[in-house]
Amino acid sequence: MKLTIIETGLVPAPIRASFVDYPCMVRALVRASDPDMEFETVSVIKGEVLPDPGALDAVLITGSPAGVYDDDPWIAPLMDFIRSAADARLPQVGICFGHQIMAEALGGKVIKSPKGWGIGRHTYEIKACPDWAGDCPATISVGVSHQDQVVVLPPDANLLAASDFTPIAAIDYGWTPAISFQCHPEFSAEYCAALYSIRRGGALSDEAVDAAVRSLAQPLDNQRLGTWIAAFLRRRGCR
Repeated sequence: MKLTIIETGLVPAPIRASFVDYPCMVRALVRASDPDMEFETVSVIKGEVLPDPGALDAVLITGSPAGVYDDDPWIAPLMDFIRSAADARLPQVGICFGHQIMAEALGGKVIKSPKGWGIGRHTYEIKACPDWAGDCPATISVGVSHQDQVVVLPPDANLLAASDFTPIAAIDYGWTPAISFQCHPEFSAEYCAALYSIRRGGALSDEAVDAAVRSLAQPLDNQRLGTWIAAFLRRRGCR
């Protein structure tokens, strides 16, 4: 199987030289659980044209600093792509912005949350355990970085995970093979800390950054989500 990674965001310039790009982070996450997975990247943020969903095996949409309500020229075409892929029953995975744009494109609602920035290690209660997930723990904990949130589930979708801060933290779309996560399982603790730190004194207070970085010292369930993504793609990849 080949996973087409749709790159919708770039590592911020101040830390770009110190970290690999988001598609590389995704490849490492998924390959750790499925060494046979093949990959390609389509970078809409760099102006590349979206492919025909009918020619693909599966797609994963990355995180981005953009909002689904922004007027970037690639956002509306990406929503059309998501809807076409859903109709074609192409397996889709969304992470952070990917989670938001998939939900919005398929009938949900995304807003800039009045709760403000979510940063640090967040813990979510597992609300449902799909057949491809195997045994599910009661909770998972993963690093996050987001202001926007899905506030209305798409029609016929199922809630997979939730917290008080993020009531719609993971979605199984039900009628089409698609899942999405608000958290960032592809982000290492080191990358999260660097990302928060460049916002220190601006979007984020010193106190908020310090608390978020401290939280990352506790165990993270990144690879569990990587295993879930790989298992979902293996199970749902036959159309």
